Amino acid sequence: MYAKAAGLPNQDGLIHLELGQPAHDTPEHIKAATIAAITAGHVHYSDLPGIAPLREALAHKLHTFNGIAVTAADVVVTNGLTHGSFAAFFAIINPGDEVILLDPYYPQHVGKIELAGGRAVPAPLDAEHGFSIRADWIEAKVTARTKALVLVNPSNPTGRVYTRGELEALAALAIRHDLIVIADEVYEYNVYGGQHISIASLPGMAERTISLYAFTKSYAMDGWRLGYATAASDILSAMLKVTANDVTHVNTFAQHGALAAITGDPAVLRHMVEDETAKRDFLVAALNRMPGVMCPLPQGSIYAFPDIRGTRLASQTLADRLLDEARVVVESGAFYGAQGEGYLRICFGSQSLPTIKEAVRRLEDFFNRQITRI
Repeated sequence: MYAKAAGLPNQDGLIHLELGQPAHDTPEHIKAATIAAITAGHVHYSDLPGIAPLREALAHKLHTFNGIAVTAADVVVTNGLTHGSFAAFFAIINPGDEVILLDPYYPQHVGKIELAGGRAVPAPLDAEHGFSIRADWIEAKVTARTKALVLVNPSNPTGRVYTRGELEALAALAIRHDLIVIADEVYEYNVYGGQHISIASLPGMAERTISLYAFTKSYAMDGWRLGYATAASDILSAMLKVTANDVTHVNTFAQHGALAAITGDPAVLRHMVEDETAKRDFLVAALNRMPGVMCPLPQGSIYAFPDIRGTRLASQTLADRLLDEARVVVESGAFYGAQGEGYLRICFGSQSLPTIKEAVRRLEDFFNRQITRI
Protein backbone atom coordinates (compact mmCIF):
# COMPACT_ATOMS: atom_id res chain seq x y z
CA MET A 1 0.00 0.00 0.00
CA TYR A 2 2.93 2.33 0.64
CA ALA A 3 4.18 1.62 -2.88
CA LYS A 4 0.71 2.19 -4.34
CA ALA A 5 0.41 5.49 -2.50
CA ALA A 6 3.90 6.54 -3.58
CA GLY A 7 2.92 5.88 -7.19
CA LEU A 8 -0.01 8.29 -7.15
CA PRO A 9 0.62 11.44 -9.23
CA ASN A 10 -0.84 13.64 -6.50
CA GLN A 11 0.62 13.10 -3.01
CA ASP A 12 -1.08 16.10 -1.42
CA GLY A 13 -3.22 15.30 1.59
CA LEU A 14 -2.42 11.60 1.87
CA ILE A 15 -2.57 10.31 5.44
CA HIS A 16 -0.26 7.35 5.94
CA LEU A 17 -1.56 4.82 8.45
CA GLU A 18 0.10 1.79 6.84
CA LEU A 19 3.69 2.04 8.07
CA GLY A 20 4.69 0.90 11.55
CA GLN A 21 6.77 4.02 12.01
CA PRO A 22 6.75 5.89 15.34
CA ALA A 23 5.33 9.40 15.24
CA HIS A 24 7.59 10.58 18.05
CA ASP A 25 11.10 11.91 17.70
CA THR A 26 13.98 10.06 19.33
CA PRO A 27 14.36 11.41 22.90
CA GLU A 28 16.98 14.14 23.23
CA HIS A 29 19.17 12.38 25.80
CA ILE A 30 19.70 9.54 23.34
CA LYS A 31 20.76 11.93 20.59
CA ALA A 32 23.04 13.79 23.00
CA ALA A 33 24.78 10.60 24.10
CA THR A 34 25.40 9.66 20.48
CA ILE A 35 26.81 13.08 19.62
CA ALA A 36 29.04 12.91 22.71
CA ALA A 37 30.29 9.49 21.62
CA ILE A 38 31.26 10.87 18.22
CA THR A 39 33.01 13.82 19.82
CA ALA A 40 34.84 11.49 22.18
CA GLY A 41 36.19 9.49 19.24
CA HIS A 42 34.03 6.36 19.44
CA VAL A 43 34.09 6.15 15.66
CA HIS A 44 36.18 3.03 15.02
CA TYR A 45 35.73 -0.73 15.02
CA SER A 46 34.41 -2.19 18.26
CA ASP A 47 33.40 -5.57 19.69
CA LEU A 48 31.73 -7.93 17.20
CA PRO A 49 28.75 -8.76 19.48
CA GLY A 50 28.38 -5.13 20.60
CA ILE A 51 30.14 -2.82 23.04
CA ALA A 52 30.46 -4.34 26.50
CA PRO A 53 28.67 -1.59 28.50
CA LEU A 54 25.60 -1.89 26.27
CA ARG A 55 25.51 -5.68 26.46
CA GLU A 56 25.83 -5.51 30.24
CA ALA A 57 22.94 -3.05 30.44
CA LEU A 58 20.85 -5.21 28.12
CA ALA A 59 21.54 -8.32 30.19
CA HIS A 60 20.33 -6.44 33.27
CA LYS A 61 17.17 -5.34 31.46
CA LEU A 62 16.50 -8.88 30.19
CA HIS A 63 16.77 -10.21 33.73
CA THR A 64 14.69 -7.54 35.48
CA PHE A 65 12.02 -6.82 32.85
CA ASN A 66 11.80 -10.02 30.81
CA GLY A 67 12.63 -12.55 33.50
CA ILE A 68 15.43 -14.10 31.42
CA ALA A 69 18.60 -14.73 33.45
CA VAL A 70 21.50 -13.92 31.11
CA THR A 71 24.91 -12.25 31.19
CA ALA A 72 26.50 -9.83 28.74
CA ALA A 73 28.10 -12.83 27.00
CA ASP A 74 24.58 -14.04 26.13
CA VAL A 75 23.66 -10.90 24.15
CA VAL A 76 24.41 -9.90 20.55
CA VAL A 77 23.63 -6.38 19.33
CA THR A 78 22.07 -6.30 15.85
CA ASN A 79 21.02 -3.82 13.19
CA GLY A 80 17.42 -3.79 14.34
CA LEU A 81 15.19 -6.78 14.97
CA THR A 82 15.08 -7.40 11.22
CA HIS A 83 18.79 -8.17 11.23
CA GLY A 84 18.43 -10.23 14.40
CA SER A 85 15.75 -12.42 12.86
CA PHE A 86 17.78 -12.78 9.66
CA ALA A 87 20.73 -14.06 11.71
CA ALA A 88 18.44 -16.34 13.71
CA PHE A 89 16.94 -18.02 10.65
CA PHE A 90 20.30 -18.45 8.96
CA ALA A 91 21.78 -19.87 12.15
CA ILE A 92 19.20 -22.63 12.64
CA ILE A 93 17.59 -23.46 9.28
CA ASN A 94 18.86 -26.15 6.94
CA PRO A 95 17.44 -26.52 3.42
CA GLY A 96 13.96 -28.03 3.58
CA ASP A 97 13.33 -27.22 7.24
CA GLU A 98 9.85 -25.95 8.06
CA VAL A 99 9.06 -22.96 10.27
CA ILE A 100 5.56 -22.38 11.61
CA LEU A 101 4.10 -18.86 11.58
CA LEU A 102 0.98 -17.92 13.53
CA ASP A 103 -1.55 -16.64 10.97
CA PRO A 104 -2.07 -13.65 10.70
CA TYR A 105 1.70 -13.26 10.67
CA TYR A 106 4.34 -10.61 10.08
CA PRO A 107 5.15 -11.26 6.41
CA GLN A 108 8.77 -10.12 6.46
CA HIS A 109 9.68 -13.27 8.38
CA VAL A 110 8.58 -15.36 5.37
CA GLY A 111 11.24 -13.96 3.06
CA LYS A 112 14.03 -14.61 5.52
CA ILE A 113 12.89 -18.18 6.12
CA GLU A 114 12.90 -18.78 2.38
CA LEU A 115 16.28 -17.09 1.87
CA ALA A 116 17.72 -19.49 4.43
CA GLY A 117 16.32 -22.44 2.46
CA GLY A 118 13.36 -23.12 4.70
CA ARG A 119 9.63 -23.28 4.15
CA ALA A 120 7.14 -21.08 5.99
CA VAL A 121 4.05 -22.97 7.22
CA PRO A 122 1.09 -20.87 8.44
CA ALA A 123 -0.91 -22.16 11.42
CA PRO A 124 -4.20 -20.34 12.09
CA LEU A 125 -4.92 -18.33 15.19
CA ASP A 126 -8.49 -18.47 16.54
CA ALA A 127 -10.00 -15.36 14.97
CA GLU A 128 -13.41 -15.80 16.57
CA HIS A 129 -11.82 -15.70 20.02
CA GLY A 130 -9.60 -12.66 19.62
CA PHE A 131 -6.91 -14.33 17.50
CA SER A 132 -5.96 -16.50 20.43
CA ILE A 133 -3.41 -19.30 20.32
CA ARG A 134 -4.83 -22.80 19.87
CA ALA A 135 -1.95 -25.17 20.51
CA ASP A 136 -3.85 -28.08 18.95
CA TRP A 137 -4.29 -26.14 15.69
CA ILE A 138 -0.58 -25.37 15.66
CA GLU A 139 0.39 -28.94 16.52
CA ALA A 140 -1.57 -30.14 13.49
CA LYS A 141 1.00 -28.33 11.32
CA VAL A 142 4.05 -30.01 12.91
CA THR A 143 5.86 -32.53 10.72
CA ALA A 144 9.18 -34.34 10.83
CA ARG A 145 10.70 -31.32 9.02
CA THR A 146 9.48 -28.71 11.50
CA LYS A 147 12.47 -26.93 13.06
CA ALA A 148 10.97 -23.83 14.67
CA LEU A 149 7.98 -21.61 15.17
CA VAL A 150 7.81 -17.82 15.19
CA LEU A 151 5.98 -15.94 17.94
CA VAL A 152 5.34 -12.22 17.57
CA ASN A 153 4.22 -10.96 20.98
CA PRO A 154 2.65 -8.41 21.25
CA SER A 155 1.26 -9.31 17.86
CA ASN A 156 1.69 -7.46 14.62
CA PRO A 157 -0.88 -7.20 13.06
CA THR A 158 -3.64 -8.19 15.50
CA GLY A 159 -2.58 -6.24 18.58
CA ARG A 160 -2.96 -9.27 20.86
CA VAL A 161 -0.82 -9.68 23.98
CA TYR A 162 -0.78 -13.40 24.67
CA THR A 163 -1.72 -14.69 28.10
CA ARG A 164 0.47 -16.86 30.28
CA GLY A 165 -1.84 -19.80 29.59
CA GLU A 166 -1.49 -19.40 25.83
CA LEU A 167 2.30 -19.15 26.10
CA GLU A 168 2.49 -22.16 28.40
CA ALA A 169 0.54 -24.23 25.88
CA LEU A 170 2.86 -23.08 23.11
CA ALA A 171 5.91 -23.83 25.26
CA ALA A 172 4.65 -27.34 26.02
CA LEU A 173 4.22 -27.95 22.30
CA ALA A 174 7.75 -26.70 21.55
CA ILE A 175 9.25 -28.92 24.24
CA ARG A 176 7.21 -31.93 23.15
CA HIS A 177 8.39 -31.65 19.54
CA ASP A 178 11.88 -30.26 20.28
CA LEU A 179 11.25 -27.00 18.43
CA ILE A 180 13.07 -23.69 18.61
CA VAL A 181 10.89 -20.64 19.26
CA ILE A 182 11.91 -17.38 17.59
CA ALA A 183 10.28 -14.72 19.75
CA ASP A 184 9.85 -11.31 18.10
CA GLU A 185 9.18 -8.97 21.04
CA VAL A 186 9.71 -5.60 19.37
CA TYR A 187 6.47 -4.24 20.91
CA GLU A 188 7.27 -5.40 24.45
CA TYR A 189 6.79 -1.90 25.92
CA ASN A 190 3.76 -1.08 23.76
CA VAL A 191 1.30 -2.78 26.11
CA TYR A 192 -1.87 -1.07 27.33
CA GLY A 193 -2.78 -2.12 30.83
CA GLY A 194 -1.79 -5.78 30.63
CA GLN A 195 1.45 -7.65 31.14
CA HIS A 196 3.99 -8.69 28.55
CA ILE A 197 5.44 -12.15 29.21
CA SER A 198 8.57 -13.34 27.44
CA ILE A 199 8.18 -16.99 26.50
CA ALA A 200 11.87 -17.59 27.28
CA SER A 201 11.09 -16.89 30.95
CA LEU A 202 8.87 -20.00 31.15
CA PRO A 203 10.34 -23.27 32.48
CA GLY A 204 12.34 -25.19 29.90
CA MET A 205 12.20 -22.42 27.30
CA ALA A 206 15.37 -20.34 27.77
CA GLU A 207 17.49 -23.01 26.08
CA ARG A 208 15.18 -23.29 23.05
CA THR A 209 14.15 -19.67 22.49
CA ILE A 210 15.81 -16.98 20.40
CA SER A 211 14.49 -13.76 21.92
CA LEU A 212 14.65 -10.71 19.64
CA TYR A 213 14.25 -7.07 20.64
CA ALA A 214 14.79 -3.59 19.25
CA PHE A 215 14.88 0.07 20.17
CA THR A 216 12.76 0.80 17.10
CA LYS A 217 9.25 1.25 18.48
CA SER A 218 9.72 1.82 22.20
CA TYR A 219 12.32 4.57 21.88
CA ALA A 220 11.26 5.92 18.45
CA MET A 221 14.60 4.85 16.97
CA ASP A 222 13.43 3.14 13.78
CA GLY A 223 16.03 4.85 11.59
CA TRP A 224 18.86 4.01 13.98
CA ARG A 225 18.67 0.28 13.17
CA LEU A 226 19.46 -1.04 16.64
CA GLY A 227 18.29 -4.30 18.16
CA TYR A 228 19.61 -7.22 20.16
CA ALA A 229 19.16 -10.93 20.65
CA THR A 230 19.70 -13.53 23.34
CA ALA A 231 19.66 -17.31 23.02
CA ALA A 232 21.46 -20.46 24.15
CA SER A 233 25.23 -20.19 23.70
CA ASP A 234 25.43 -22.59 20.73
CA ILE A 235 22.68 -20.74 18.85
CA LEU A 236 24.11 -17.33 19.72
CA SER A 237 27.53 -18.44 18.50
CA ALA A 238 26.01 -19.46 15.18
CA MET A 239 24.16 -16.13 14.94
CA LEU A 240 27.40 -14.26 15.60
CA LYS A 241 28.99 -16.03 12.63
CA VAL A 242 26.23 -14.53 10.49
CA THR A 243 26.38 -11.01 11.94
CA ALA A 244 30.18 -10.86 11.92
CA ASN A 245 30.24 -11.80 8.25
CA ASP A 246 27.42 -9.63 6.97
CA VAL A 247 27.94 -6.40 8.95
CA THR A 248 31.06 -7.00 11.12
CA HIS A 249 29.34 -5.17 13.98
CA VAL A 250 26.73 -2.50 14.62
CA ASN A 251 27.62 1.21 14.31
CA THR A 252 29.87 2.02 17.27
CA PHE A 253 28.66 5.47 18.29
CA ALA A 254 24.99 4.59 17.77
CA GLN A 255 25.43 1.90 20.41
CA HIS A 256 26.26 4.65 22.92
CA GLY A 257 22.87 6.17 22.11
CA ALA A 258 21.28 2.79 22.75
CA LEU A 259 23.09 2.62 26.09
CA ALA A 260 21.61 5.99 27.04
CA ALA A 261 18.17 4.72 26.04
CA ILE A 262 18.28 1.52 28.08
CA THR A 263 19.79 3.19 31.17
CA GLY A 264 17.84 6.47 30.96
CA ASP A 265 14.69 7.70 32.66
CA PRO A 266 11.83 5.27 31.86
CA ALA A 267 9.43 8.22 31.96
CA VAL A 268 10.06 8.72 28.24
CA LEU A 269 8.61 5.26 27.61
CA ARG A 270 5.56 5.99 29.76
CA HIS A 271 4.95 9.28 27.97
CA MET A 272 4.97 7.62 24.55
CA VAL A 273 2.72 4.77 25.67
CA GLU A 274 0.25 7.29 27.15
CA ASP A 275 0.16 9.09 23.82
CA GLU A 276 -0.38 5.82 21.93
CA THR A 277 -3.17 4.90 24.34
CA ALA A 278 -5.04 8.14 23.62
CA LYS A 279 -4.72 7.62 19.87
CA ARG A 280 -5.73 3.96 20.15
CA ASP A 281 -8.83 4.76 22.20
CA PHE A 282 -9.97 7.53 19.85
CA LEU A 283 -9.44 5.49 16.69
CA VAL A 284 -11.09 2.31 17.94
CA ALA A 285 -14.14 4.13 19.30
CA ALA A 286 -14.57 5.82 15.93
CA LEU A 287 -14.11 2.58 13.96
CA ASN A 288 -16.85 0.91 16.00
CA ARG A 289 -19.27 3.65 14.93
CA MET A 290 -18.71 2.97 11.24
CA PRO A 291 -21.12 0.75 9.26
CA GLY A 292 -19.85 -2.78 8.73
CA VAL A 293 -16.87 -2.39 11.08
CA MET A 294 -16.08 -4.00 14.44
CA CYS A 295 -12.80 -3.38 16.24
CA PRO A 296 -11.60 -4.62 19.64
CA LEU A 297 -9.16 -2.54 21.62
CA PRO A 298 -5.61 -3.66 20.78
CA GLN A 299 -3.89 -4.93 23.91
CA GLY A 300 -0.46 -4.09 22.54
CA SER A 301 1.54 -2.94 19.50
CA ILE A 302 0.62 0.23 17.59
CA TYR A 303 -2.02 -1.28 15.30
CA ALA A 304 -5.77 -1.63 15.18
CA PHE A 305 -7.04 -4.66 13.28
CA PRO A 306 -10.71 -3.93 12.52
CA ASP A 307 -13.05 -6.64 11.25
CA ILE A 308 -14.58 -5.28 8.04
CA ARG A 309 -16.46 -8.42 6.98
CA GLY A 310 -19.70 -6.57 7.56
CA THR A 311 -18.94 -4.40 4.53
CA ARG A 312 -18.94 -7.51 2.31
CA LEU A 313 -15.85 -6.12 0.57
CA ALA A 314 -12.54 -7.95 0.20
CA SER A 315 -9.80 -6.45 2.36
CA GLN A 316 -7.65 -5.34 -0.56
CA THR A 317 -10.62 -3.86 -2.38
CA LEU A 318 -11.53 -1.78 0.65
CA ALA A 319 -7.93 -0.70 1.26
CA ASP A 320 -7.64 0.42 -2.36
CA ARG A 321 -10.89 2.37 -2.17
CA LEU A 322 -9.84 4.11 1.03
CA LEU A 323 -6.64 5.16 -0.69
CA ASP A 324 -8.39 6.42 -3.82
CA GLU A 325 -11.53 7.93 -2.29
CA ALA A 326 -10.58 8.93 1.26
CA ARG A 327 -6.86 9.53 0.72
CA VAL A 328 -6.09 7.40 3.78
CA VAL A 329 -3.47 4.67 3.40
CA VAL A 330 -4.13 1.47 5.36
CA GLU A 331 -3.16 -2.14 4.75
CA SER A 332 -5.23 -5.14 3.75
CA GLY A 333 -5.36 -7.79 6.44
CA ALA A 334 -4.85 -10.40 3.72
CA PHE A 335 -1.27 -9.13 3.37
CA TYR A 336 -0.69 -10.87 6.72
CA GLY A 337 -1.94 -14.27 5.68
CA ALA A 338 -5.19 -16.06 4.88
CA GLN A 339 -6.57 -15.46 8.37
CA GLY A 340 -6.23 -11.72 7.82
CA GLU A 341 -8.80 -11.60 5.03
CA GLY A 342 -11.79 -9.59 6.22
CA TYR A 343 -9.64 -7.21 8.27
CA LEU A 344 -7.59 -4.05 7.83
CA ARG A 345 -4.41 -3.06 9.65
CA ILE A 346 -4.38 0.57 10.70
CA CYS A 347 -1.32 2.04 12.44
CA PHE A 348 -2.31 4.59 15.06
CA GLY A 349 1.30 4.96 16.21
CA SER A 350 2.56 6.58 13.02
CA GLN A 351 0.76 9.93 13.28
CA SER A 352 -0.17 12.60 15.80
CA LEU A 353 -3.62 12.67 17.39
CA PRO A 354 -4.79 15.64 15.24
CA THR A 355 -3.81 13.71 12.10
CA ILE A 356 -5.59 10.59 13.41
CA LYS A 357 -8.70 12.73 13.95
CA GLU A 358 -8.58 13.98 10.37
CA ALA A 359 -8.14 10.40 9.10
CA VAL A 360 -11.16 9.34 11.16
CA ARG A 361 -13.23 12.18 9.72
CA ARG A 362 -12.43 10.94 6.21
CA LEU A 363 -13.07 7.30 7.11
CA GLU A 364 -16.43 8.12 8.70
CA ASP A 365 -17.43 10.09 5.62
CA PHE A 366 -16.46 7.20 3.35
CA PHE A 367 -18.20 4.48 5.37
CA ASN A 368 -21.35 6.52 5.97
CA ARG A 369 -21.68 7.38 2.28
CA GLN A 370 -20.53 4.15 0.65
CA ILE A 371 -20.99 1.21 2.98
CA THR A 372 -24.56 1.92 3.96
CA ARG A 373 -25.48 1.50 0.29
CA ILE A 374 -24.21 -2.09 0.12
